[in-house]
Amino acid sequence: MPQIFIAQAPTVKSRIGAILRATSGNFLEQFDFFLFGFYASAIGKAFFPSESETASLLNTFGVFWLGALMRPVGAIVLGAYIDKIGRRQGLIVTLSLMAIGTVIIAFCPSYATIGIAAPIIVLVGRLLQGFSAGVEVGGVSVYLSEIATPGKRGFYTSFQSSSQQVAIFVAAIVGYVLNESMSVETVAAWGWRIPFFLGCLIIPLIFFLRRTLEETPEFLAMKKHPTAREVFSSALTNWRVIILGMMIAILTTTTFYFVTVYTPTFGRNVLKLSTQDALLVTLLVAVSNFIWNPIGGAVSDRVGRRPVLLTIAGLALVTTYPALHWLVSVPTFGKMLVVAMMFSFYFGIYSGTMLGALVEIVPSHVRTTCFSLAFALAAALFGTFTPLASTWLIDRTDDKASPGLWLMLAALLGIIAALTVYPGTAKPSKVAKPFRPEEPDKTLGLQAAPR
Repeated sequence: MPQIFIAQAPTVKSRIGAILRATSGNFLEQFDFFLFGFYASAIGKAFFPSESETASLLNTFGVFWLGALMRPVGAIVLGAYIDKIGRRQGLIVTLSLMAIGTVIIAFCPSYATIGIAAPIIVLVGRLLQGFSAGVEVGGVSVYLSEIATPGKRGFYTSFQSSSQQVAIFVAAIVGYVLNESMSVETVAAWGWRIPFFLGCLIIPLIFFLRRTLEETPEFLAMKKHPTAREVFSSALTNWRVIILGMMIAILTTTTFYFVTVYTPTFGRNVLKLSTQDALLVTLLVAVSNFIWNPIGGAVSDRVGRRPVLLTIAGLALVTTYPALHWLVSVPTFGKMLVVAMMFSFYFGIYSGTMLGALVEIVPSHVRTTCFSLAFALAAALFGTFTPLASTWLIDRTDDKASPGLWLMLAALLGIIAALTVYPGTAKPSKVAKPFRPEEPDKTLGLQAAPR
């Protein structure tokens, strides 16, 4: 199934505008994800009441994780759709599903009002969000990589992750204002819903931005696109690429969900710091993440993906547990900020590099499906499991620094994958297997064209 490019492909009118339109959906996704984690205690009391606060938290983070398990399903189904129909149309569909999930969670009555139906409805909302999120990161990253100027693929794709930090920043500010203007009891009772309502209000604007998105020149230049059956077949053939991509992405997802979604709960419930302190740390982390992501992408464009991935993963492996142990020994706001900034640096530089690397190692004509599936598996099995794993580890070991062991595992897997994909060179080895269509035709190499 050859891909034939016309002599002069159409161009994107404004790359800055295209970046803003493409990444707008990420805002809604991460805005809701952060709120779900930050208000986990209140959500647990509203929908998963229990005599034990730990049990309530585990139920809440369990639903958070179950929603993430839908990511691989969304990656396959919606990824195949995007690879066949187009980047623009696919990103509109994912936004629609995400919006429905947001509205469901925002307006669902509490357990005290409708009983067991409440947690079921919330779970349905999370499943929809997870299904759409399964391809949101991949779809946006592929879009940005296909409009990137030569030699700047890492820099362009890094804005996928940077855009999420804007959502964290805004959500943290909203939460900070809310907690300053309301009592703790009021926020726990119903005030936590206000940020979710605000998320619903911005949905029309994001829809407008997505609808004005242009299709990528690279996709338009293809005269033939794979069928859904061919996409699934190629993804199955390249299972090794997907597993390696997942291993590379694990450190990104675990660090991100620890430092953003779990840190507020960790600061309040484990370290016994104030809600305002936990929010302020999260706000500063979002700013830091936003800065480090494009720097990581740009550095990897210059020196190569391999040295950046290995350096950051190596640092995370040897410093994560000692840093958390130092923090929990005598918790203070200053120490929490220092440790969070360290994790932010690791996340930003690594994520900015990882996105470009993942785009380059997956097969080109099923780029969205394979990228999304690799990232979705990392997020579902490891990243979004981080709050639940951290809560469980602390409960079982009675060691408040034990979440560091989970992050160290992620770093180790990243090192193994990077050494496999980049066996001593700046360019990835040809891990993708060529696709052989059902009809006899010339085989096209599936390695992405270098930029």
